Amino acid sequence: MKLDVTPSAASLFKNEWGFQQGDRIRVFVRYNGEGDDAFAFGITRDEPSYPAVSVEKDDLHFFMENNDVWYLDGGDLTIDCADDGIVFNRI
Repeated sequence: MKLDVTPSAASLFKNEWGFQQGDRIRVFVRYNGEGDDAFAFGITRDEPSYPAVSVEKDDLHFFMENNDVWYLDGGDLTIDCADDGIVFNRI
């Protein structure tokens, strides 16, 4: 299980979303209620309590807590940028 953030996504977080050097960014699972999969990823500033995976990109610290990694089903997550937006790719 691995978490990765592409350079273009890290740049978007800083330049468009207002995140700053040293921010800790939690990737979490939220109920979406739409389509075939009722869950989706969310993002918020937060301090880690029980991080399961983490990565630092461009002085931003991304992490997922133990209670959210079930959604990866043992796989990896890459946060990328497409069409000027953030996309989550589960592998």
